[in-house]
Amino acid sequence: MNQDHLDTISREMKIQPRQVQTTASLLEEGATVPFIARYRKEATGSLDETFVTAIRDRLAQLDLLDKRRGSVLKSLREQEKLTDELESKILQAETLAEIEDIYLPFRPKRRTRAAMAREKGLEPLALVLFDQSPAVDPLAQAQRFINPEKEVASVEEALSGARDIIAEWVNENADCRSKLRELFSEKGMLRSRVAPGKEAEGAQYRDYFDREETLKGAPSHRILAVRRGEKEGFLTVRIEPPEKEALSQLESIFIKNDSAASMQVRAAVQDSYKRLLSPSLETEMKNESKLRADREAIQVFADNLRHLLMAPPLGFKKVMAIDPGFRTGCKLVCLDPQGKLVHSETIYPHTGPQVLEKAGERIRLLVENCATEAIAIGNGTAGRETDSFIRGLGLPQGIQVVMVDESGASIYSASSVAREEFPDHDLTVRGAVSIGRRLIDPLAELVKIDPKSIGVGQYQHDVEQAELRKGLDDVVVSCVNAVGVEVNSASPQLLSYISGLGPQLAGNIVSFREKNGPFRKREELKKVPRLGPRAFQQSAGFLRISDGECPLDASAVHPESYPIVEKMAGDLGRSVLDLMREQSLREKIDPALYVTEQAGIPTLVDILSELSKPGRDPRKAFEEFSFAPGIEKVTDLERGMKLPGIVTNVTAFGAFVDIGVHRDGLVHVSELSDRFVKDPRQVVQVHQKVSVTVLDVDLERGRVSLSMKSSPPMAAGAGGVQPAVGQAKTGKGDSYETRIERPKNRVDQKKGGFNNPFEKAFKK
Repeated sequence: MNQDHLDTISREMKIQPRQVQTTASLLEEGATVPFIARYRKEATGSLDETFVTAIRDRLAQLDLLDKRRGSVLKSLREQEKLTDELESKILQAETLAEIEDIYLPFRPKRRTRAAMAREKGLEPLALVLFDQSPAVDPLAQAQRFINPEKEVASVEEALSGARDIIAEWVNENADCRSKLRELFSEKGMLRSRVAPGKEAEGAQYRDYFDREETLKGAPSHRILAVRRGEKEGFLTVRIEPPEKEALSQLESIFIKNDSAASMQVRAAVQDSYKRLLSPSLETEMKNESKLRADREAIQVFADNLRHLLMAPPLGFKKVMAIDPGFRTGCKLVCLDPQGKLVHSETIYPHTGPQVLEKAGERIRLLVENCATEAIAIGNGTAGRETDSFIRGLGLPQGIQVVMVDESGASIYSASSVAREEFPDHDLTVRGAVSIGRRLIDPLAELVKIDPKSIGVGQYQHDVEQAELRKGLDDVVVSCVNAVGVEVNSASPQLLSYISGLGPQLAGNIVSFREKNGPFRKREELKKVPRLGPRAFQQSAGFLRISDGECPLDASAVHPESYPIVEKMAGDLGRSVLDLMREQSLREKIDPALYVTEQAGIPTLVDILSELSKPGRDPRKAFEEFSFAPGIEKVTDLERGMKLPGIVTNVTAFGAFVDIGVHRDGLVHVSELSDRFVKDPRQVVQVHQKVSVTVLDVDLERGRVSLSMKSSPPMAAGAGGVQPAVGQAKTGKGDSYETRIERPKNRVDQKKGGFNNPFEKAFKK
């Protein structure tokens, strides 16, 4: 473990060195982030998952930096060019860019113009010119280097070669590159232009055909948008600082006077900037801005995913689930409270009045025979029509009818996981089952789907996929362990995300319980093949056993703390179960009396809190929601309508809201609140129930503009909706089409747009 790295992290994160040291040690020993944050609070000083994850990731970054540092030092040693001064600079470098700048003059490179000039013997001339002595006559000096045998036929050829060598020196100067890098970063302009002849074909990028903004101020979604347009060949993209300022900085470093030699150096400096420095730093800035945009986009996706996974569960109830359809019918399944398939069939309520009545009778009979407590309806094609049909059947009161987001259900239904669960059923049955299970427990069902298929991000296919996978996996692991898992009913996919397990051990647990029956206590987990002491320690606290032999097994109290709870109960002359049931008993306990070397006050406070609500679910309670009746398609909408909706996606420029018309509407960031909002995540989150006002409707493209302001500006007439005084208009490039990732909301690209100031948010 590198102490310098620990000190760096402590300084960067403003936390105690001991906290970093202990966390790093636990990670090195194989402890997981959820375990460290939940069960090692005394060791880490109560660092939460965010800090533990940040320490883990920063350690990995610093390790990669050290590996590169080591390879550079090795290369310099092999070249026999490593001096004490050079080694010191490399060892003190804090960033990869610094290391690369130092190494640049020594990096093996292709045959450059400067290299060819050196082969012609022109480096001495370059040295004389670079010294810029007023007494030096460049023409006279160059005359000495004319040598037809070395292909130097004239004075100008000699001077040109010398300038090439000087240009390379300028390019490889570490201080020079550092200052220019800062200029690019602070004042660089991101410019996008339409590629010649691509105006019609690349119409979806027309907001970027002639766009310019500071790189520093460009939001992540626009950086990713122009990069996508460039990759597809519709845009050309440049990052450039003010050229005069860049050249002025360079000349202040390298130009010593106004001599004739200095004129040659000035020409070399200008050539170096345009031919070497600017392209090199532009590429570096493009890569760096891409990394920044990736991080922001991944964070948006991760936040959305967390809210989606932590959506309130209906709980263990008997559910009828319907995957709606028009001509092909509605696939219907009945599930028991654990989500097991009891019955499946297809009904046809949307193909004519004769079958409509038959479908209604069939629904009523199944509701009665299966003792259905709730009905889940997918929100895809025919979803609202099916919802209206079900609500019009006069079913018994108390049966909840809920529209369920079916994004990714088709991905699950075609997956190997679904085929393994339902080998004798087709895709439609599997999809309907998934819809029903999402109502019972969204987290347990959604973990079976690749998070990228759920559709709650922006530009998810453009970001670095390995980093996206890592970020999303962290979120899934965090959510699963925060909720906990019932070990006797959980799927292998759900168990695999539990701290210390993984796919292999999760499969072993399922196989063991199928062979030996349900687990009666946590200790029995030690009998599972290959589940050793370390895996048990990491996982046990997150695995629940309801109605087991030990009441603590249904809680988040870790088995290593059972003796403490037993002593608390014993000191009161009561049982552990009494302690869990009676608040008055818990109030008599002084945590300070039970402090040990392993368990301090933070852990004891957690234990007492857990005893009050054993195995409590951190998710909110389920609340019923229904869309506005009679509003089922875009043509039903009118300006000024106030409607209930559910947030389906939050992006850097606003939020998408499902209002039940098969097309999510966009609430631009300027319409999210009466106050100024910089980050939409400050106001809304995925799965949040909101009230919106319709601002405008584009019937041609099926796009809807919404507002969440208390009194959104509404002005009828040819001008459409007008912004209120001081209200920010939608920024150029905040495009509807390229931002939304929910497949069901993709629409064809057509010309036209909104006849109002918000059209920029929807053009493409």
